[in-house]
Order: sequence, then structure tokens, then C-alpha cells
Amino acid sequence: MGQKKDLTGSEKSKIVRYLAEGCSSLKIAKLLKRDHRTIKRFIQNSQQGRKKRVEKPRRKITAHELRKVKRAAAKMPLATSLAIFQSCNITGVPKSTRCAILRDMAKVRKAERRPPLNKTHKLKRQDWAKKYLKTDFSKVLWTDEMRVSLDGPDGWARGWIGKGQRALVRLRRQQGGGGVLVWAGIIKDELVGPFRVEDGVKLNSQSYCQFLEDTFFKQWYRKKSASFKKNMIFMQDSAPSHASKYSTAWLARKGIKEEKLMTWPPCSPDLNPIENLWSIIKCEIYKEGKQYTSLNSVWEAVVAAARNVDGEQIKTLTGSMDGRLLSVLAKKGGYIGR
Repeated sequence: MGQKKDLTGSEKSKIVRYLAEGCSSLKIAKLLKRDHRTIKRFIQNSQQGRKKRVEKPRRKITAHELRKVKRAAAKMPLATSLAIFQSCNITGVPKSTRCAILRDMAKVRKAERRPPLNKTHKLKRQDWAKKYLKTDFSKVLWTDEMRVSLDGPDGWARGWIGKGQRALVRLRRQQGGGGVLVWAGIIKDELVGPFRVEDGVKLNSQSYCQFLEDTFFKQWYRKKSASFKKNMIFMQDSAPSHASKYSTAWLARKGIKEEKLMTWPPCSPDLNPIENLWSIIKCEIYKEGKQYTSLNSVWEAVVAAARNVDGEQIKTLTGSMDGRLLSVLAKKGGYIGR
């Protein structure tokens, strides 16, 4: 014999109504055509009410144990609360208590991403800073590439959600959706570009030079005066396609050579002010967790965001170079942040 169905929501409501009218459980069973025992069981369970939650005594943390936790948290950055307490041989502490204790002495932060700097890198950064300490940076063209994806950097799609509201649904792609490679430059208070690298093109020495020829030289550089070209210093990082013999020789034929081509220390994105421009553009195109459905749409967003960057913002970035050089020397070639 099959198991009978549980009481439905509407049946439960009717039972409550019939009880209020003074009907007996037997009469209610006849009215609903349900087994009398089922009706009685529901009435008994309803009258019992909820069981009171028994509060378990919390594990007390001594002052000595607190000092051990503080030392462990300092020695184990990015470790979980459980790992920190286990390293101190403190057991039986629930997660809520562990987190409450750690909030009083620490803060949850993401690890900073930066290139590794060894002793040789630091020496080269110091030499670079000394070499260009007296340079007029208003005449330097700072260039770099940036890749933008359809979904933006991980972890950016966060924000405050009002009570009673549901978080927005984000698209989930199986293969990531690809991205667009963007090149741009800044000089004094002017933005050069941005220019889009053709989809599917891998930038080696030959394709990089051809890209500069089709975009930077034909669309911007050739329009400048002879005096401007004579004084301009071209900066590019030490990526293989930039620093190769082929690219160096090609730029020399274009008149960008010797003192007009800035040498660049390895592992030094923090010294390039255009990196801050990329941050401004990314914050704009990915604000409020924005996602894109095509490469063309994300490229259009980059162009629109770049147009909104005014000359004063660019001048602030290019004008920060004197301070960056002094910071590198003060930190003996160490990382200075952006």
C-alpha cells in the first residue's frame, strides 16, 4: 500500500480555521476526507511549538592565546582563521568567534600583484632614475598595451545590494570570450590613440613595427612639426617585441634612436604613468559589474572612456614622474606602487 501524501498548505489552513470554529479533530478529518490520525498528529505538533535553542558555552580565549593568535596572523598572511588557530594549538573555537577575534587585530585584504624584483633589477632601476633625473618629462611619449576582456578583472563585480533585492545575474562563459589588445600613449596633456590591435594578431617584432606604422606614425606622428619630432623621447617597456634588434633598428630608421629612445629597466610597470591611465579606463568600462557580449562592444567602451579622460588628468600622470624617480632612489630601487 502506497504512502499517503502529507497535508497540503491549504489543508493546514482549513484545519486551523475549523479548530477556531470549535470543530473536533474527528469532524475535521471527515470534512477533509483525511485519516483521523494525520489530523491529530498535525494538531499535536502545532501545539508543541518550537524547541528552544540550547546555547552551547563558547570556548574562552585567554590573553596568552590572543597574543599567540596575533603573532600567527602576522606570520601567516592570507591564511584562513582555522589555519591560524590550529597553528596556535587552539581548538574548539567556532568560525564566528575566530573571525570576530581576528577582526580586532587584522583586516581581510587581497594580495598585491607586482613583478618580482631581484638585486640586479633594483640596481638597474636606480641607474635609470639617476640617468633621467634631469629630463623634461613633458617631452616624453609614454606608451604601452592593455588587454581588455568581455567580463573584466576577477572580483570586480561586487557592490552593495539593498535588502529584499536580488543580486544581478552575470553571464558565465565556457571559454572566456576572448579580449581586445589596445595600444595608446600619453605625452604632456595629450592622449595618443587608443589604437586597436587586429584580432588574432600576435605582437612579435615584425607585427609590432607594422602596427606602429599603420597607427601611430601615419595617424599621429606625421602630423607633428619638425621641432616636436626633434625633441620628443619615445618610451616603450622591455617586452621582447619592443626591445628586439629588429624593432630597435626599425625605430632608428624612423629617426627614433639613441637619446630619443628611452631605455627602460626590467620589471618596472610602476614607473610608467600610462598604467594609471589603464586603471582609469578599466574602472569606467567595468563599473557596476558591466559585461559585454562582443569584442566590438568592449572596444567601443574603451574609446568612449578614453574620450572622457581630460587633459588635466593626463598632465597629472605625466607630471608625476619626478616624484616617481625620487621614490625609486629613496627605496633603493624597490617597488614604489602606482
